[in-house]
Amino acid sequence: MLQEITNRDIQDAIRTRIRGLVTDPEKQGKPLLRSLRGFQSVRAYHDRYRILYRVNRGEVVVMVVAVGIRKEGDRKDIYTLAQKLLRSGLLGSP
Repeated sequence: MLQEITNRDIQDAIRTRIRGLVTDPEKQGKPLLRSLRGFQSVRAYHDRYRILYRVNRGEVVVMVVAVGIRKEGDRKDIYTLAQKLLRSGLLGSP
């Protein structure tokens, strides 16, 4: 998903934000609800993009599962896309 973002500045900002999840990832993100329960979301690049991730509490592992723009009501909205990936089994259950 990150490679599909063509703007290099946006890619770099998202990568930097992902690297920042190394420190207290559970405190940085917003817990998601309903079908995305168990995942968290953190804002990136002027609050337009979201990084969806989950934290494996058994190990020190943060798994980034989706990256994309937040466009409420649009079928390309990152949350809408993540829900489709979850239903199809491509995200795996939290």
